[in-house]
Amino acid sequence: MGKRHPNPRRVKKHRSYTVEEVAELFGVHKNTVRNWIKTGLSVIDSKRPMLIFGQELANFLEAKRTKNKRPCKPGEMYCVKCRTPKFPAEDMAEYFPDTEKVGNLQAICPDCGTMMNRRVSLAKINAFMNKLDIDFPLNLRHIINSTAPAVNSDLKEGIKS
Repeated sequence: MGKRHPNPRRVKKHRSYTVEEVAELFGVHKNTVRNWIKTGLSVIDSKRPMLIFGQELANFLEAKRTKNKRPCKPGEMYCVKCRTPKFPAEDMAEYFPDTEKVGNLQAICPDCGTMMNRRVSLAKINAFMNKLDIDFPLNLRHIINSTAPAVNSDLKEGIKS
């Protein structure tokens, strides 16, 4: 059916819309648009058909969108179950790379135990390392820091002529 978060940029600001036109524009039910009117979306007047200024519709949707945002501070991750940003349990996280430059941090929510994820670039991961103990996969750790020898370090010793 419709999208969960209607995009306010689809609205033509110098046009007026009926409830049915707004519903069709965003792929939502007419009752959803009527609920928006009850919760603060202003209409031109109380006569039928109810008309909504495009500028008012765009402003309402933008305000609704920004009200629901929960920005995370450095070191915080968003818990979907608790619906709030939180610091991971025991200040620990794991990094899983997707590309050479970007990956996901994964940690456990301290309150509900759900896995939390946050997208982060390797260039900006230092902001997280100050607050969290991050575990990297073996292939990202430096060979110098490793106590185990490289896999092919004794290759010549095993070859007999």
